[in-house]
Parts: sequence; structure tokens; C-alpha cells
Amino acid sequence: MNDCLKKGAVMRSLQFLVFAGLLTSLVGCSEQTQDGEASETRQTIAGEALYRERMMLPPGAELHVTLEDVSKMDVPSTVIASSRQSLTGAPPYAFKLEYSDASIEPRMRYSLRARIMLGDDLLFTSTEQLNPFRQPEEDIVIMLTKVGAGTARQQSTASADAVYFNGKIITVDDDNPEATAVAIKDGMIIYVGDIRGSKPLMSDSTRQIDLQGKTMVPGFVDAHGHVVGAGLQAASANLLPMPDGEVNSFAQLVDTLKAWEGTAKGAEFIENTGWLVGFGFDDSQLGEQVFPTARVLEQVSRDKPMMIIHQSGHFGVFNRKALELAGITDCRKEVPGGSIRCEADGQTPNGVLEENAFFGALAVFQASVDDAYNLDLFGQGMQSFARFGYTTAQEGRAFAPTVATAEAKAAQGPLLIDVAVYVDYTSKDLLDTSAYYSGSGYDGIGYNNGLRIAGLKLTIDGSPQGKTAWLSQPYFVPPEGQDKDYVGYPAMTEEQVNAEVMDAFANNRQVLAHCNGDAAIDRYLNAIDQAVQEHGLEDRRNVLVHGQTLRKDQIGRVKELDLMPSLFPMHTFYWGDWHRESVLGPERAAYISPTRDVLDAGMVFSSHHDAPVANPDSMRVLGATVTRVTRSGYVLGPDQRVTPYEGLKAITIWPAHQHFEEKLKGSIEVGKQADFVILSDDPLTVDPLTIADIKVLQTINDGRTVFKHPDSE
Repeated sequence: MNDCLKKGAVMRSLQFLVFAGLLTSLVGCSEQTQDGEASETRQTIAGEALYRERMMLPPGAELHVTLEDVSKMDVPSTVIASSRQSLTGAPPYAFKLEYSDASIEPRMRYSLRARIMLGDDLLFTSTEQLNPFRQPEEDIVIMLTKVGAGTARQQSTASADAVYFNGKIITVDDDNPEATAVAIKDGMIIYVGDIRGSKPLMSDSTRQIDLQGKTMVPGFVDAHGHVVGAGLQAASANLLPMPDGEVNSFAQLVDTLKAWEGTAKGAEFIENTGWLVGFGFDDSQLGEQVFPTARVLEQVSRDKPMMIIHQSGHFGVFNRKALELAGITDCRKEVPGGSIRCEADGQTPNGVLEENAFFGALAVFQASVDDAYNLDLFGQGMQSFARFGYTTAQEGRAFAPTVATAEAKAAQGPLLIDVAVYVDYTSKDLLDTSAYYSGSGYDGIGYNNGLRIAGLKLTIDGSPQGKTAWLSQPYFVPPEGQDKDYVGYPAMTEEQVNAEVMDAFANNRQVLAHCNGDAAIDRYLNAIDQAVQEHGLEDRRNVLVHGQTLRKDQIGRVKELDLMPSLFPMHTFYWGDWHRESVLGPERAAYISPTRDVLDAGMVFSSHHDAPVANPDSMRVLGATVTRVTRSGYVLGPDQRVTPYEGLKAITIWPAHQHFEEKLKGSIEVGKQADFVILSDDPLTVDPLTIADIKVLQTINDGRTVFKHPDSE
């Protein structure tokens, strides 16, 4: 082999599932005469094109590769060198370009374009900036984007649907971290670079979108949330405390419920459900510092069933009418993994239901909701997520009715954004019957109209702020009615967790396990360890969800068992003060969601909002992950803070990895989905304390604008 062909060029990795092209750029080779004097110096670009799809190209397909001068904006690009060859048989397909170095100049800009053509129809394409004068160091893979026959005919060139330019584009691609222009076609990214390099992809039909100096980042990937539940939150009375609502006392709670009942939104909700519902009260932020009861709710209504849901989503308060419908008449009834709180007589339910007692009663409300309205609520949930920049949402605990709603919505047409559903273990039979479940790992990411069932959900304990999370050491201040040794309680038995994890391993299903308390984390780790011994580790990406009280000594086991920590540092803002003063005490509170120690241990993490526990506010998630500042301004665990770039990865590329979707999402790279967020400011350069104030101006999913802020006009 010619020595020139042993040198590889450095071009950044561009990934796409359907088509891959390996371009080995070889530069600076010259032939010499026998006396050692150099003759004409030649530059060589050589490599191979291949694709992974199980198909053969149609007869007549050709591979075209060109090196082009794209320096001048006002004239077409100039072809410096080209190759063209017929393609037969199976890939890979080798090619080589040769040209004189006299045809290139250091001050100019060049692009390398590779295309597979069938006549005038463009099937696959890639355009990448290239510096012919830079000595290459290694070979890399470049993935070409599939365009599709007959979709682009512009002088045998891929015509981009849109080009975004004149902004700061944070790609979250470590090999090419920033750009100023992005071109898209058919919902996919076909170019990342500067405006000059995108010029060959423009035609009269290309939309040119001026970012006007704004910041573009990849679409946010929800690491853990409940998009269907977020619709219920959006439609019901907003009982959140400041700054997301106005309820900080019983009186404000009652007034808010009455006001909502009189609105058109409230009237529509009551008409379609028969219930009055409020979402988001937080006893830690109420002046009374205790849970409201049925007596408080009956100041609003006695004749209609009524339910208010705690901000954690793990408790509900029901009025007498609702308790009657749910068949709850005696608080002494034992509920595995739950509790019914009592009046002073020790027998009468006071309306407060914990954990599994609440979830059971919640099902009575869910059964009353009109089917069409359920679809509408799901739509409102997706709109809420899109408003905060999420292009992929998660429904992180779906029972059978929730799955039915999601499937019915997807059957009507493409969803607003992608939704990955994790089915509660009690409904796991759906994984065997649903057309929306196609398996785990890379083979399981087949979305159908934007929906896929992604795996299994276990809920092993409860809420730390509600003091039902299962700890190894007692709560700092025990909840009302509990003694000083109270540590919370598990929601699943050891036998249940072991059996479900073992079954998931046997069937190669990804598991998400809700574990807030460190005792619950131990139970999950032990179950994973047993399953690994039986079935092997492999690349399963099972997830530890929340991990609020993850101990330092548990981090090594999390890494050893190859779990993905999806942590909840947003808690530091909303409940950081409460954790210090009442839940965990200063020392343990400072270590909640230990993101820095996880990174230092050689792992990555994702950061989530758990909506509707909180609004799916991406910038609040990012700000809390970076600063760990509480409502009062206290920095909770400063040694666990991460950089803004690390925090941005925790809501983009790292949760994409968690979902096995990092080849399609999470960064702005050629061959990935055109999922973007346009922000009012750059989260990497603003004062970290102001990150939460950044506005999402636009959300783009698969190249479609799915949310636009009024300020973006």
C-alpha cells in the first residue's frame, strides 16, 4: 500500500443510525523522482463509505465525493476535486480524491461532501468543514444522513429545509463544542459549522432563520418526569407555593381552590371528571407547617368529591365525599406500603392518605375522567414540557390506564414531542402485548408517532420531604405521630424487589427504580447484584431514580453494578432548607444528590425535575444542579456543585445515553434529530445565580417549532 494511504485524517465523529461513512482523509503526500527531488505535490483524501442498514442500494446508485471551496458567499462553491463511481455489491465502498496543492490556499474555507445518488435523486449526504493543511492524526467515523429518493433535487445537491445562523450554538459535542450555523432536512441535522459551510445546502426554498445572537442548545431530554401527570397539574388548581404559585397558608389554599372552581378551566375540569382537584400544596412551605385535612377542604365543597395532591406526588388529601367514593371509612385499615392518617379518635380518617393508600384512592378519581378529556390532559402535559424546552419527555410510572391514554393519543397522529413510557411493575404484562414496546437497549428505540414503551418502573420507597422515604438512620425531626426512631418505610418488600429485578434481567428489560432513602437504595443494589450474578452485567443501563440520600460508600457499588444515577439536585432549591432543618439535619442534607462525587467516581449522571412534583422547568433544574442554592439563599453542599457545562450535559447528552438514544439525541451533530432549544441567554457564561431566570424562547422537535415564547417574536 502507498505510504500516503497509511495516514488518517481527523474529522469529528458524526453519528446516524441508518448510514455510516468512514472517511479517511489523507493529506500532504508527495511523489518523488528517483533522485529524491519532489515532483508536483499532491493532496489525497481517501476512505470508505458504508451503511449498517440491512439493504442493498438500488441498481445505478453512485458515490459522489467532492472537495469544495466555500469561501465566497456571493458565488457558488468551487469544486476542487471530485470522484464518482458506480456502487455494486455490499458496502464498504472505497474512494479517493487527488488534487494539486496549488489549487488550495490557506486563507480559504473548504468543505468535503459525500453523497450517494440515484440519477438526480439524493439518497444520502454529508457535508463537513475540512482544513486540507492540517496534518491528520487518527481515523474517525462520519455518519451520513439518509435523505430519501426524490426528496432533494437542486443541482444534484441536498437542499436544506432550514438553516439557523448568527447565534451561539452550544452543540454539547466535545469534539466540536460550538458552531454558528446548523442546517436541517426532513427533521435531521445535515450540517453543523459556520454559515459559509452551509451555503452549498441552501436553495430558494431553504428557510434562513437568524438567531439574532441568541443561544441554541440541544433539545432537553427528560431524565425522569411524569408527562401525563403534568397534564393533570396544568389543568387543576395551582396550589404550589412561591415562586411557582401563591399558596403558603391554609387560607390561600382555600381561596385558590374557590377561584379555580369559578374559572372556565375549572368548570371544564369538573364537567369532565366530576371532581375538584388541586395540585402542589407543600406542608413545608405552609405557614401552619402541617398537612391540611378534610375539614379544610370542606370549606370549599362538601357535595362534590375533592382531592388535593401534595407537591411530592406521594400524598393526597380527600374530603369526606371523596373518601366515601374510595371506600375509606376506617384509618386503622393496614395498607402495605402506605398509611391512612387518623382523626383524634384514632378511627376516623382525617383525609390525608400516604403512598399506596393514596395511589389506590387516586385510581377512583382516574376512573371518573372522560376518555376524551384524558387525551386532552396528556396533550397539556406535552405542551407544558415543550414550554420548558423538552423535546423528549418521560412518563416515569405508567399504570394500565395511563398506557392506554398514551397509546390512544399516539394512534391519532404524531405526538408533539417524543415520549418514553416506563410501565409500573404491576402492569408489566403490557410489555408483552403493546405494539409500542420493541425491546430494550439500542434495538428498543423505535418510536411510533413519537411514543415508545421503554421499560419497567419500581417504586421502592416514598418522599423525603414528606418523610416517607426509607432511611437507614432516623429523621432529624420525626413527623407528627412518630417517635424519634422513625426511619420511614419501604413501598415494596425485599422479595418483591428481588423478583421483579430478576425477571427484568431475564427478559432484558431496562429498570428504573425510585429510591429516595439510602435503605431503599441498598435494597435495589442488592437486588441488582443478585440478578447480575445470575444473568451477567451487560449494557442494561438500569437507573437509580432520585438517589437523594445516596451515601458515599454506596457510590462504588452503583458504579460496579453499572447503574445510571438520575439524581434530583433541584431538591436543593425547593426543599434544601427543609432538609437541613427538619428532614435530615445539616450534615446529611448537605450530601443530597451528590453529583460531584458521582462524576469524580468516573460516572455520569442525569438531572431531573420529576414533574409534576415541580414544574418541568429546565433552567431551574440546571441552575439548582450548578449552584445548590436553597430558597433562603444557603448553599447546600458546595462541594457537590458541578460546572454549567456539566449541568447542561445532565439534561441533554447524559439522559439521552440513559435512554439508549445518544446516537439520535442529546447533542447537535450531523445525523441526529433536529431537536433544539433557543434560549434568551447563554447558561455557560451568565452569572450562575441567574441561570434559572433564562427564558426558553423556542423549542424545536424534529425540525418543527413546538413552542414559541411571545418574547421571541
